[in-house]
Amino acid sequence: MSQYVFGKTVAMSFDDAVQRVTEELGKQGFGVLTDIDVQATMRKKIGQEMAPYRILGACNPHLASRAIGAEPQIGALLPCNVVVRQDAGGTVHVEAMDPQAVLQLVDNPAVPALAAEVRQKLEQALAGL
Repeated sequence: MSQYVFGKTVAMSFDDAVQRVTEELGKQGFGVLTDIDVQATMRKKIGQEMAPYRILGACNPHLASRAIGAEPQIGALLPCNVVVRQDAGGTVHVEAMDPQAVLQLVDNPAVPALAAEVRQKLEQALAGL
């Protein structure tokens, strides 16, 4: 796994994984603001076939409000992306951006503790899968 993402493989179908991670994110106060179907977009825009791949833009409004209050430009790094993808072998992966890695880019002393809190909630959501 890279330094900017964490996640797990899951023993469920792609569609079930999307539904379950959305539910688990909700339990942690995150709503899914965007749902990008990369597979469908690649097919439509460039005629490329690929395995199922969705990018869910998850946002916890309370945490986002605190982050924007501390650092107005931080919106460029929001929302937290959660990827549900199926590899060529059919295995389904759920991976989240690591806010601690991404938010290291922000030079503001209020941000590290907030990033740790966001990561903890994302980890709890993935643990529920």
